[in-house]
Amino acid sequence: MKKLTFILAAALTSMASFAQDATEAPKSTPLEISGSGDLYYKYDFSKTPNILTSFGTDQNSVSLGMLDIALKKSVGKASFVGEVSFGPRGQYQSIPNGDGVDMNSFHIQNLYATYAFTEKFSMTAGYMGTFIGYEVISPVGNFHYSTSYMFTNGPFQNAGIKANYKISDKFGAMLGLFNDTWNTYKANPTKGLNAIGGQLSYASGPVSAYLNFMDGSVSGTIFDLTATFQLSEKFKLGLNAADFSNTGDQGYTGVALYPSYALTSAFSLGLRAEYFSVKEGSVLTGISGDESVTAFTLSGNYKVGGFAIIPELRLDSASEDAFVDSDMAPCNSASQFLLAVVYGF
Repeated sequence: MKKLTFILAAALTSMASFAQDATEAPKSTPLEISGSGDLYYKYDFSKTPNILTSFGTDQNSVSLGMLDIALKKSVGKASFVGEVSFGPRGQYQSIPNGDGVDMNSFHIQNLYATYAFTEKFSMTAGYMGTFIGYEVISPVGNFHYSTSYMFTNGPFQNAGIKANYKISDKFGAMLGLFNDTWNTYKANPTKGLNAIGGQLSYASGPVSAYLNFMDGSVSGTIFDLTATFQLSEKFKLGLNAADFSNTGDQGYTGVALYPSYALTSAFSLGLRAEYFSVKEGSVLTGISGDESVTAFTLSGNYKVGGFAIIPELRLDSASEDAFVDSDMAPCNSASQFLLAVVYGF
């Protein structure tokens, strides 16, 4: 009942604001079009796909990532975002929907609308890229092409409604109601918007930090911290820490550091150092329950125009025999080389 009251109050407030502005001609911005395209080559030294985090999964092959197209339009206080993607990374590898036969049939990354009631307060409703985590689906938003275990096992998208409030020039807050199951645009009709999520944000000069949480009876509870520190003109440090738990001892705890250094205006080197521990009884992607893995990914970023060329060397080491060697025998480590080309526009 409280959730229904919250939604109805927001709707009535929105209607009143629209009525007030009806006599004024709303200002409109030009339609913004952006997007990206990417492809990669990966070679796992075990000669078989071995590291099972998201994307870049094909072995010894020049393969497709995705073609991504995003549209944004603002009219008065309202704005609309729609984003579609094509290719493995933007379809069945990141959005596990479909009709059960064609797993490529659903490929909307974002589809939501926002209304700014004031300069400080706005509300957003629809299907949105998650606010949790350091890495994102689009390779344009990441330094590394392969992804972390925390990214792979966290939410990709959340559908629902959220309120955003700018507390001050440095602090912000978000609170929302979401579908309880991650990565689905449609809620369980019995449960409805059965998950609550929130964010506290801080941004000042070289420092930005986000404390996130989401809790639902089906999806479980996740706490997440992401932060970026621009320590000098050339050196940046990123941080991601997360704890996820669900019924039956399901869940994980992880932390990752992302140091990067700009050697020139066009070329940077970066490292992702991640520790990921799986709680007993869990069934997660890439590693079994009651195990842990330490993963080091060294990547270069050479940017020219809208292009980014990303060579990457990765080494994962697990507490148990989570991988296989070139003879298909179980082992506790895996390594791979990857070269990606990403174009953003």
